[in-house]
Amino acid sequence: MSSSNKPHDATEAETETENSQSPANSHPAPLPMPKAQRDQYDYDLFVIGTGPGGEGAAMQVAKRGWRVGVAERYRLIGGGCTHWGTIPSKAFRYAITSTMRALSNPVMRELGVTISPTMEQLRRGTQAIVGRQVSMRRSFYDRNDVPIHRGQARFLDEHTVSIDNDKPVTAAHFVIATGSRPYRPANVDFTHPRIYDSDTILDMAEKPSSITVYGAGVIGTEYASMFRNLGIKINLVNTRSKLLEFLDDEITDALSYHLRDQGVIIRHNEAMDRIEGCDDGVVLHLKSGKVLKSDVFLWANGRQGNTDDFGLEHLPFEANRRGQIDVNEQFQTSLPHIYAVGDVIGIPSLASAAYTQGRAAGMHMLGHTSGNLRLNDIPAGIYTSPEISTVGSTERELTEQCVPYEVGQSQFRSLARAQITGDTVGMLKILFHRETKRVLGVHCFGANASEIIHIGQAIMNQPDQHNTVDYFIETTFNYPTMAEAYRVAALNGINRLF
Repeated sequence: MSSSNKPHDATEAETETENSQSPANSHPAPLPMPKAQRDQYDYDLFVIGTGPGGEGAAMQVAKRGWRVGVAERYRLIGGGCTHWGTIPSKAFRYAITSTMRALSNPVMRELGVTISPTMEQLRRGTQAIVGRQVSMRRSFYDRNDVPIHRGQARFLDEHTVSIDNDKPVTAAHFVIATGSRPYRPANVDFTHPRIYDSDTILDMAEKPSSITVYGAGVIGTEYASMFRNLGIKINLVNTRSKLLEFLDDEITDALSYHLRDQGVIIRHNEAMDRIEGCDDGVVLHLKSGKVLKSDVFLWANGRQGNTDDFGLEHLPFEANRRGQIDVNEQFQTSLPHIYAVGDVIGIPSLASAAYTQGRAAGMHMLGHTSGNLRLNDIPAGIYTSPEISTVGSTERELTEQCVPYEVGQSQFRSLARAQITGDTVGMLKILFHRETKRVLGVHCFGANASEIIHIGQAIMNQPDQHNTVDYFIETTFNYPTMAEAYRVAALNGINRLF
């Protein structure tokens, strides 16, 4: 699937990740199934996995009257997004941010409040949030009469799966939405009590004084930023030459500066030689000869698709070395009736993208062959402190394409709302065509960036005559707000034209 966005992998397929969507294997949308064909199967659609991708596909076709069943191997539905990734990590991040903001308030300091929250206190509310998410999502399946089969689904043939080797279940169509997990190299001992990955790091019992984060993609930078806000010393080891290379260069530079300003030690172009777990810490030996010791080690370098023990040997396609499945632009595998969506197909590996992909696959099954949602309009949301969010082209891409563009910028420190809240670190950047004034990309670094970006996203998707930077100049924004940054940035850019 072509996309104007670079792989922003919020689940961070940091190394050896391949874009598994290939337009070469194109298949037509299935024709409406005759009743005789439907009756020979238990389900019209069977979905494997109840994360965002599986839920999107199941709900899309169930609401059109299809008989849908789903399989979930864990006790609770929701997938990694709900239980190990997006929801727990963002809830924990909010607990850290709000707590430390309160403790740094001048009034609190004047009152002599100098407490240090424990890990248990910070994550206390997380399980309640996860529980509400599970309950809400379970109601979707109940309301739409979609039964949930508990257990590991394995393909027996192209139209049959078994659940924990029980009675076979047949379906006319399948959606594989099994998600991903942290990639675990064989030479890292994840059984050591001080060595974690992104699925286990939030289970730390005690707050360490230092952490080494190996892998500086989305997950690595998010956790480095998060734990630094707790006052923990951070070594951030990057296997590449700069942080988050898919971002606009100016945003990347701003993130690097801010992390260093907070005290994060960043080491670029490094590679692990070996990891030595000790009773009092973890020693990372790098191939460059450097040796780093910290209380805790976090492996944040890549994801692995959940396709093992899945019965793929009974199908005429296989997963790549990272467990990812190749699909075409409509999310079909080499078998037109079997689709795959979400992390299991690789980038962009975002919960938001997975849900949209699931819906798009469902629409294709229902006969919609084109215009299936805005699949090329997926914003990146990176929950560092402060946040980063982008949509559209970067300056580097536009320069390479020889597109005549101009830049409009707004520094958050100049906004009244940012001055009131104290969130003055950050900027909004609008890229637009010099001649047509068409908005080509929006990039934001700062508080609430993941919310602010959607204003630019909405304008970019208007017809050409309405997608211009003039919209931000001619529109009245509430004052004081962070959204006012669009007006400031647009005026800044227009003033560069001659």
